[in-house]
Amino acid sequence: MLYADRREAGRALGAALGTYAGRPDVVVLALPRGGAPVAFEVAEALGAPLDLFLVRKLGFPGNEEFAMGAIASGGVRVLNEPIIERYGVPEAVVEAVARAEGQELSRRERAYRGDLPPLALGGKTVIVVDDGLATGFSMRAAVAALRSLGPKRIVVAVPVGPEDTVRELRKIADEVVCPAMPEPFLAVGRFYAVFDQTTDGEVKEVLARARRPEPAGAGGRMS
Repeated sequence: MLYADRREAGRALGAALGTYAGRPDVVVLALPRGGAPVAFEVAEALGAPLDLFLVRKLGFPGNEEFAMGAIASGGVRVLNEPIIERYGVPEAVVEAVARAEGQELSRRERAYRGDLPPLALGGKTVIVVDDGLATGFSMRAAVAALRSLGPKRIVVAVPVGPEDTVRELRKIADEVVCPAMPEPFLAVGRFYAVFDQTTDGEVKEVLARARRPEPAGAGGRMS
């Protein structure tokens, strides 16, 4: 195991991102659900504001854990065309999955944010955080969507991922920070002692804590 849990992974990732600490142009974005507790620790370490950026994987019919693409906030879609062609997935099936995942993305946006507006990203250095990489399609969708919002720089930051996925992401992001790239790489959860599913309530609380002004002299860490 590399990390005890997501919070420990976030602290390690925050240390790896130390060159961005204290910079007024930096915004940390979490990919919910699992990226939220990691990103909270990163934002704390860097002294940066935290927000959410939603991405949904398009699961292969009959094997939803196998990604045939992803969608993100703003209507961006990234498809794994070689996989779709290899298995002959009809366009109607892809559209049906994308439509269902789009509805879930909208539901989560409402559930997580409530009345909290998204942070402005134009001209910012945006650090996009998840709890790990596998295929990287969710992160690719996030990077593609973020480009349309005008950030100055996009940094992908994850605690663990396979080297080939990191290499592909470096082609589209301005920087990729991934402290651990173990081989063989079978699944993100294998590198955490505790990898329970993060709930909607936990994601909402992470965002609320990050946006809540702290009393003078109080720390901002989650209890």
